[in-house]
Amino acid sequence: MRRALSSQRRHLAVWFPFLPTDRLRRTPSAEPAPPDRPLVLTDKDRGALRLTAADAQALALGLSPGMTLADARARVPNLDVRSHDVDADARLLKAVLADFDRFTPMAALDHPHGLMLDVTGCAHLFGGEAGLMQAVRSRAERVGLQTRLAMARTPQTARALSRFGPGGIAPQGRDADLARRLPIAAMELPSRDHQALRRAGLKTLGDLDDRPRAPLAARFGADFPDRLDRLMGRVDVRITPHRPPPPVIADRIVAEPIAETDAVHAVIADLLTDVEHQLETRGQGARRFILALYRLDGDIRRIALQTARPLRDPAALRRLFRERLAALSRPIDPGFGFDQLRLSADQLRGLSPEQAAFDRRPDASAALDALIDQLSARLGPEAVLRIEPFASHLPERAWRRVPAQTAAVSAPWPRHDADAAPLRPLHLFDRPQPVEAIALAPDSPPARFTWRRATHRVVYAEGPERIAAEWWRAPRHRVRDYYRVEDEEGLRFWLFRAGEYGADPPPRWYVHGLFA
Repeated sequence: MRRALSSQRRHLAVWFPFLPTDRLRRTPSAEPAPPDRPLVLTDKDRGALRLTAADAQALALGLSPGMTLADARARVPNLDVRSHDVDADARLLKAVLADFDRFTPMAALDHPHGLMLDVTGCAHLFGGEAGLMQAVRSRAERVGLQTRLAMARTPQTARALSRFGPGGIAPQGRDADLARRLPIAAMELPSRDHQALRRAGLKTLGDLDDRPRAPLAARFGADFPDRLDRLMGRVDVRITPHRPPPPVIADRIVAEPIAETDAVHAVIADLLTDVEHQLETRGQGARRFILALYRLDGDIRRIALQTARPLRDPAALRRLFRERLAALSRPIDPGFGFDQLRLSADQLRGLSPEQAAFDRRPDASAALDALIDQLSARLGPEAVLRIEPFASHLPERAWRRVPAQTAAVSAPWPRHDADAAPLRPLHLFDRPQPVEAIALAPDSPPARFTWRRATHRVVYAEGPERIAAEWWRAPRHRVRDYYRVEDEEGLRFWLFRAGEYGADPPPRWYVHGLFA
């Protein structure tokens, strides 16, 4: 989607020229390439082995991805050739993406072998744009990956500068000037179109930018001018992050890694204060808070905290986080320490300030929600349940148990007149229990039935209430005719007949519940 540009937006392109280097070096079954032998990876394409990646030494000798292995061996006989594991590279790239989430929540894959980070408003956390780029480079080198970085206003310009240019930081307002110097290969056109531009004497993006747009669109497609404008930084097509960023985020990057529990809770309290200020500005509260702890060795632990009603009170949330962290089935292992903590809040709801009053009575529902939050944090959200209605014709499926902190469904429980007789019993059997019943005529209520070795003679009966089967779930379910009956001792039952007379198999009677 095309949007208007903002002079403050910044994107960082991270390109890994030889992504498999780390995997090959760390795989026990594969020995690293000797320093005097260039390393290339190959895969079968159109019936021939072609180079899919090459290290810096192989690139310096004139080899490039896409070249056949036979041509590469003719130029460099002493190649170290390995098979390219594309799936392993994809897993590695996703792991790096998850780790780089520490720099910005707006991160996405940039195929092939790259990442795109929307770092708008994030540079100050790392001492400026240069400090952010150095932090990204150091983080990649720590896991053995070489990088080429470029920062620009738009993701397309940053990508082109990192892959086809010198990289670095494009000053504000200089994106077009730097992009004009890039080769036309930055357009990433098909080989046929690339050759046509070269034969026309067009070598740089500046040469293309000086030409009229209409002839270029007629020759190379209607989207050619738009693609050129995106590379020149005139049009910004936003990235799609690998996970939707939460609306409220607070970050803390600590100067020295912390490992003590008290220090972690102190940082959490600081983050909660920041989140409270953001929520108060919005006039909202949040029902879910996610704490991300970034360990020095790259491990990331995320702890989610759900609340029954919107909250933004730091004191209450701090108590809940203490309960949640203390009750984790897998305790947090700080390892060599955490160097960054992030707290995000979502599921926002309106939360207006409450007016204090002398005659105000305490809100019982608020106290119940606070108890639910405390028990859920201590025992786990799946241990504290409530019952809510569920859309189903069958009585045993008309309700379900859900975590007590989940938002209430829009459909309320059905209302009944308190003075009228109840239509449904308070006690339902988990499974309807079969009975032996005798009816005076087909489609009439039972006159007598035997249940649990006791015979009951019916004196009053109401019904039938026909409930159709849910054929889309279980085609063999049969129609049910329910009756409310009372025996001569005053006991009231809820019975139904499954099936109709004359059908095969014959109908059966069941008792489904007991009235009080």
